[in-house]
Amino acid sequence: MHSTNYLNTLITVSADCPVNVGTPPAKAGTVAERQFALLSAHPYRMTSDDLLLSVACERKGEITAAMFFAKPQACLRASPLVKKHGYGLHHDAEGRVALFGMETDDYARLLADPSVTKQPGMRSARS
Repeated sequence: MHSTNYLNTLITVSADCPVNVGTPPAKAGTVAERQFALLSAHPYRMTSDDLLLSVACERKGEITAAMFFAKPQACLRASPLVKKHGYGLHHDAEGRVALFGMETDDYARLLADPSVTKQPGMRSARS
């Protein structure tokens, strides 16, 4: 089974993100909106794997973890929250995830913390 979990890592906002502050997704039912709803309601409660599986089940119906992770899945570096909505995603020491708007003090603190590994969010367009 493949995993998308990170430990003690901040996925930073993509370099080509079109916004300057964390902006909640406007369109209901999208991957971005579902991820945002779960992470904002339950910070540090789910791992990346839990989040991705939960969103997939909501959108496509019941899927077992074994079926979903039988093939590699894109990690949260490819999340629309990171690429288009201005959120960084922090994974704690146990792999649980919380989101932080790029304008927040918490995001700046995590970005400056040398003990936190940084992974850049994927770009939306090729360079």
